[in-house]
Amino acid sequence: MAEIGELTERLADAAQRAGRTVAVAESLTCGKLSSALGAGPDSARWLRGAVVAYSAEVKHRVLGVPDVPVVSETAAHAMAAGARSLLGADIAVAVTGVGGPGAQDGEPAGSVWLAVDAGAEKWARHEQFDCAPTEVLAGAVEVAIGMLLEAVEG
Repeated sequence: MAEIGELTERLADAAQRAGRTVAVAESLTCGKLSSALGAGPDSARWLRGAVVAYSAEVKHRVLGVPDVPVVSETAAHAMAAGARSLLGADIAVAVTGVGGPGAQDGEPAGSVWLAVDAGAEKWARHEQFDCAPTEVLAGAVEVAIGMLLEAVEG
């Protein structure tokens, strides 16, 4: 996979060419995803913002996650939809998962759910990273940016 900076540059270019805006809802990555995007070229033109919803309560109250495990496909979809609506973006991506070293909500360390909400198009993806917690976070950021790029170029 391409490195995060390169993916962000490609996303910035694609979003500006397409006139699309993006938003983020992140939990596991705790601001690392939005920070990577904010460092991208001309991010003020295409990045609407982010919600870092680290606690389950914030996921439920702010992003509209229903009463389900917060590390799940359902939660990721709700987080993406909530961020897209709240921040007025064309496309949103969400990341929720278990960094480790232990399990959470029955999910093993390294389990990550990601979802994209682009209005009519919505999809989710599950990743299982078998590595150190810091590498889980980096992997999740890279996959999330790749999913945004796919949605913008779609």
